[in-house]
Amino acid sequence: MIINEFISNFKNHPVMFIGTGLSLRYLENSYSWDDLLKKIALDFTDNIEYYLDLKSDSMKDGICRYDKVATALELDFNNYLKEHRHGVFEEINNAFYAEMAEGVSISRFKLYISHLFKELHIKKSVNDEITELKKARKNISSIITTNYDCLIEDIFEFDPLIGNDILLSNPYGSVYKIHGCVTEPKKIIITESDYKDFDQKYELIRAQLLSIFIHNPIIFIGYNIGDQNIKTILKTIFTYVSPNSDQAQKIRDNFLLVEYEKNSQNHEVFEHDIDIEGFPTIRINKLKTDDFSTLYKSLSMLQLPVSAMDIRKVQNVVRDIYTGGDIKVSITSDLDSLKNGEKVLVIGAKNTIRYEYQTTAEMMANYFKIIDESNSQLLSLINKQKIQSTQYFPVFGFSEIFDSITRIDELKNQQTEKVLAIKDTARASCHGTHTTPEEVLNDSTISQTYKAQEIICSILSGKMCLDSTKNYLINYSDKKSTEYRRILCAYDYKKYGCKARGKRLLRRKT
Repeated sequence: MIINEFISNFKNHPVMFIGTGLSLRYLENSYSWDDLLKKIALDFTDNIEYYLDLKSDSMKDGICRYDKVATALELDFNNYLKEHRHGVFEEINNAFYAEMAEGVSISRFKLYISHLFKELHIKKSVNDEITELKKARKNISSIITTNYDCLIEDIFEFDPLIGNDILLSNPYGSVYKIHGCVTEPKKIIITESDYKDFDQKYELIRAQLLSIFIHNPIIFIGYNIGDQNIKTILKTIFTYVSPNSDQAQKIRDNFLLVEYEKNSQNHEVFEHDIDIEGFPTIRINKLKTDDFSTLYKSLSMLQLPVSAMDIRKVQNVVRDIYTGGDIKVSITSDLDSLKNGEKVLVIGAKNTIRYEYQTTAEMMANYFKIIDESNSQLLSLINKQKIQSTQYFPVFGFSEIFDSITRIDELKNQQTEKVLAIKDTARASCHGTHTTPEEVLNDSTISQTYKAQEIICSILSGKMCLDSTKNYLINYSDKKSTEYRRILCAYDYKKYGCKARGKRLLRRKT
């Protein structure tokens, strides 16, 4: 079965279990467990034999126990930094003493690990693949990862959960960082004692994750078939679920391991048997490939009755209700009887309930996220909105994703006229020669009143870098303001409405 057909059979939003392999694929500054410990050892000893001795002392039955290597390395590293206050590791010592001054006991070793992963240096060669992964996030329930870095939070914009926070979470829109995170070095799990403490506390976390695994498809990515994490998860599941039951078969059907195979363009999912001590052979589904983009596209195209984004929104309302928020809960068969503006969770007959996930204002505020995700499901709501002729609305980019906008020509003409009218009105006061929004903001010759107009004129003249404009708009503080909407519509028009150089897709009415 090919991958898009396999994923199209999912009946619920998949969970992704992400390992080191994905960070190694996308980041310049990522390491396998072995390479991470080796780097730290060489950074303070410059002696490879020192590290090889640590590995030799940590071998059992021909397999290296890296948690034991980390235990010994941590002791030596901490002592070295204690004896060498200044120099290469001065920044780490500064952080250590700052924490200690606040009464926080922390390992210099873990502070250094945090330092190594702090910045995300994404490989330029993978930008297109990451773009496809972002499009898939709208259909992903949650992420579980053993990685320390923040790559997943950066791509998915999910909430990270670390340590005990995992037990107090909503499953949708969460990143379960079960081995810790660089944002909280103290909680990083890497040494023998860390894993021992983790195992003692893991029962409650295991129960939380087990529920997710039973009810959602599971996609392992960034691991190989022999990885202990996969065997542990399978062992956990089939400890509680009879291997011969219908539920076990459903779990197996939903279980997919994506294994990296260099230069392979394979799209075929095939069955693979895994032997786990104490259990009969467990059969899973496996995809061996180097074409991750096709996997992500298949996830992006998954059509389910309710989107993961909708579920996250409902969960946020329910969480507010749980915490005693000022929210009205009404059970009704007539949605029209409710007052406008009330935040409600409505339960009633489905033929009387209208549900609109985002207004046009919210779509504009979330413009770049919608574009990144190619979220056609959400954009179908445009046809239910009344967009006035006086309203700024970036329809060009949205129409690239959802091609069934009913008033498309009218809305494109409307946006074109409004954007170009800004340019005509501002012609006397604007130069249109700036290359970034920051240049405009820092230009003292332009009054504050005309800075937005100058940004727009520079966008339309083609002088302004659209990537810089995108970053400026993403970080814009007030996305409800007219200024934001005007600049956004100019960006959208230039980016998607004028694809051919020197030629407009639509001409202004004369």
